[in-house]
Amino acid sequence: MSDSAFDAHGGYPPGAGAPPGMGHPPMDLTVSEGADVKLGDGETLRPEHVLEALRPIKDPEILISIVDLGLIYGVDVTEDGKKCSVKMTLTGPGCPVGPQILAAVHNTVARIPGVSEPDVNLVWDPPWNPVIHASDEAKDTLGIW
Repeated sequence: MSDSAFDAHGGYPPGAGAPPGMGHPPMDLTVSEGADVKLGDGETLRPEHVLEALRPIKDPEILISIVDLGLIYGVDVTEDGKKCSVKMTLTGPGCPVGPQILAAVHNTVARIPGVSEPDVNLVWDPPWNPVIHASDEAKDTLGIW
């Protein structure tokens, strides 16, 4: 191939892009925020509410919910519902959409009625392992069995 932008490893360097008509369509790496939490009269916020709110957030490279992938390691809510802490990880330290996923989680938690202290903690221990952490549905989608 004579195109000087094409590198020796068979791809185009970041930012170069394939010439028109060549290569694959660009991957959409947009991360959508989660759902709103609607509590009934007298209902207090529980971790289950937070997990359901986070479920629509998908890893855009895998197209599976971060909840189903097992990237959410824990959710703590104070008794008064003002502080909500989410302990989570990413598929790996070099995850190119990590900042967007973290922002989506933070923004989703911050929108929960009554939460004035959203807290998202990124952890690497234990390392994410889909065999251990992913839901059965996610394992099935990933072909892990």
